[in-house]
Amino acid sequence: MSLETNKELIRRFYTEIDAGNIDVLDELVDENYLDHSPAPFPGIEAPGREGLKREFRLFWEATPGTHRIEDQVAEGDKVVTRLLCSGTHTGDLPGIPATGNRMEMTATVIHRIENGRIAEKWSDKDVLTMLQQLGVIPVAAR
Repeated sequence: MSLETNKELIRRFYTEIDAGNIDVLDELVDENYLDHSPAPFPGIEAPGREGLKREFRLFWEATPGTHRIEDQVAEGDKVVTRLLCSGTHTGDLPGIPATGNRMEMTATVIHRIENGRIAEKWSDKDVLTMLQQLGVIPVAAR
């Protein structure tokens, strides 16, 4: 596959998630998907594509929002995407009751593509800011 095709796969991945089309991940993600950076909530971990679908379904229901791609670079079988993730915390997350708070979080994500599907992911997310926006961790006084 070409680098542009790999980048388009990742763009479609985020477009479908933002639309709530979680089941389309059956088409876009390898069954044995490996997430090296799972969500920071206890009790939602599950392996493979089904685990990813479970994670995104939880986030879609609790914090509907969008992923805005700021930058994207591809080389070999990997695509690096810098994102701005935003949403509103309208539903419960594990250990965090709904607050109604608006949240924004930056993330840099590396996906590895294999046979036209997403096979692996590494990410660096601004979880501290997200948890502060959800009122879990206090914001330091300036």
